[in-house]
Amino acid sequence: MLAPKSNDEPDHPPKELNIGAINPFALVEALMGRKFSWNEVEALRLLSSVLQTDYVELFDLRFTSLLYAGVRLNEHGGKAELIPAKDMHTLTERDLVTPDFSHVEKLGDLRDMGIKDLDAVRIKHAVMSNGNLRLTLEPQKLGKTLSNSEMTTTLRELCTPFRVKEKEPWTPPNGSWVDLSEWFHHDATKFSDPVQGATANSSFVAALMSVFWSDPAVIKHTRGRRHRASNDHFWDTGSDSGDASTCKLTVTFHSKGGAKDAPTSTVTVGCDLPINNASSLPMYCRPSSLYNLRDPARLGGDATWAGELWPALYEKAYAKWLMGDEKDDDDSLHRAHPDLTQTAHGDPVKTMCQLTDRDPQYFFTEKRRGSDLLGLVRAHSVNLRAIYPMVAWTHPSHGDFRGCTLVGNMAYSVLGWAAPQERKRYIILRHPWGTVEPEGVTSYPGVVNYVDAQFWPPVDFVDEWAVFAIEADAFKEYFAGIGVAK
Repeated sequence: MLAPKSNDEPDHPPKELNIGAINPFALVEALMGRKFSWNEVEALRLLSSVLQTDYVELFDLRFTSLLYAGVRLNEHGGKAELIPAKDMHTLTERDLVTPDFSHVEKLGDLRDMGIKDLDAVRIKHAVMSNGNLRLTLEPQKLGKTLSNSEMTTTLRELCTPFRVKEKEPWTPPNGSWVDLSEWFHHDATKFSDPVQGATANSSFVAALMSVFWSDPAVIKHTRGRRHRASNDHFWDTGSDSGDASTCKLTVTFHSKGGAKDAPTSTVTVGCDLPINNASSLPMYCRPSSLYNLRDPARLGGDATWAGELWPALYEKAYAKWLMGDEKDDDDSLHRAHPDLTQTAHGDPVKTMCQLTDRDPQYFFTEKRRGSDLLGLVRAHSVNLRAIYPMVAWTHPSHGDFRGCTLVGNMAYSVLGWAAPQERKRYIILRHPWGTVEPEGVTSYPGVVNYVDAQFWPPVDFVDEWAVFAIEADAFKEYFAGIGVAK
C-alpha cells in the first residue's frame, strides 16, 4: 500500500536553523556523577536546584537558561541565533556567591542590598497563606547565575563548543574515553532508540531517530568479532595477541551545503566514548535501553548494558565528519576523540538528508492550518506510521513552554499519526530526551503525555517513555515547522 499523495508544496529552505536545547537530565547526571530516575517529580526539583533556574523557566529561550548555552533570541524574537564567542563569559565561584539577606527585616532594608527602586520590582508570585503574604520578587540581578551566555569553565567544556584551550584534545570534565565494547551486552530484544546527552544537539538526535524509525535498514551497526560468555554475545575488544579493539562503526555522511556540513565522505570510529568517571554513565548520546528500567543504580564493575551502541557511535562519527575528517587517521586524538559538542544547534531537516542523501523539504506552520499539517504527516505515513523521515521543531518561545515535554527551540521526531476511536486526530512525536514530563506536573492544551498501543498501535515498536501525541491545531500553535527527507 502506497502513502497518499500530498498536494502541499514545500517552502523555501530557511537561511539557517539553530535548533537545540541541552538535555537537563543528562546534564545534571554528568555534573553530579550519579544516576537518578528521569520520570519522577523529584527529578524536576533537582533540575531547578542544580541549574539555578526556576523549573518553569528552564524550557523557554526568552528566559536565557543554561539549556540554551550558545544561542539567544534574535532581535525580532522569532528565531534562535548563535552567540558569538566574544559574548560568552566564564563565571568563577566568586561570581556565583549570593548576598546575605539574613538581616533584612523590612522592605526598606532591601535598598541597602542594592534594590533601589522597589516600586519597579516585578512580583513573580504572590500567595496569601495563614494570614501571611508570601511574595517572590524578581529584582535586577544582585549576583550572577548560570545562563545561556554565562557559565562555569566546567559547563563551558562539557556542553558548549567554546573551548578554553582549543588546541588540546577534547575530553569532557570528569570524563574519560572508555572502550564500551568490553562490557556492552548486545540484546536485540531491547529498544536502542537514541537519547540526547549533555549538549544541545536535539537536531541530530531527532533526525537520527526519524531515519531509524522510517527505515531501520538504513542504520549501520558496529562490526567486530564476537565471543561467547555465559551464553551471551559480547564484542571482542581485540585479538589474542592484544591488538586494539576491533569494534568499529563505518558510516557515510552526505554534504548538503551551508553551516554544520562537510564534504561527502565515509567515517570510521571506534567504540571508545566519553564516560563519567564517577558514575560510569555515558555523558552524551546513548541508547534508550540504558534507561528502559529506570533503574537509578550505578553502572560499573561487572554491569553490562543491554541493547546497541549505534546511537552513541553515530554521534561520534557525525562530530568527526563535521570537524573535517577526510582521512581515517586514528593516530590523531582530535580525530579519534572528536569534540561531540560541535554537533550542537543545527538544522534537523538537513541532518536527516546528510544521513540518507535525500532532499530536504520544509513546511512552515504559520502558512498552514492544523488540518493541513496533519494531512502532511498522513501523506508520508502508512498504517499510522511514518515511512519517510520527518522531524518538527518548536518556536523558541511560547507561554506554554513551562515543562520538559514541550521545549522551546527543540527538534522532535515525527513518528506518524493517530485517530483513537475515530474521534480526534493526533500527530505522534518522540522526544529526543528519552522521556516526557510525569503526569500532572504541567498541563499542555491538546497534548496527550502517555501513548499506549490502544491509542496508537505502532508504539509497540518504540520505547514508549518518550512518545506523546498532540492535536493538529495545538501542533500548529507550538511548532514552527515540519520537515521531510524525500
